[in-house]
Amino acid sequence: METNFVPGTWVSLPTEPDWGIGQVQSAIDGRITINFEHAGKRVILADAVELDEVDLDAPG
Repeated sequence: METNFVPGTWVSLPTEPDWGIGQVQSAIDGRITINFEHAGKRVILADAVELDEVDLDAPG
């Protein structure tokens, strides 16, 4: 499985808002490793969740 999230991409997980924003560390075989600001490193299955890309440069 290929994902659109590459290392360095900033994301959020809508089902876990308390985790804060995370940065993708790797995306291999449908497993995305993300380092979240309030939850630490988590491995997410791309097929199991919807991640939102976060633009840190966007106003507001």
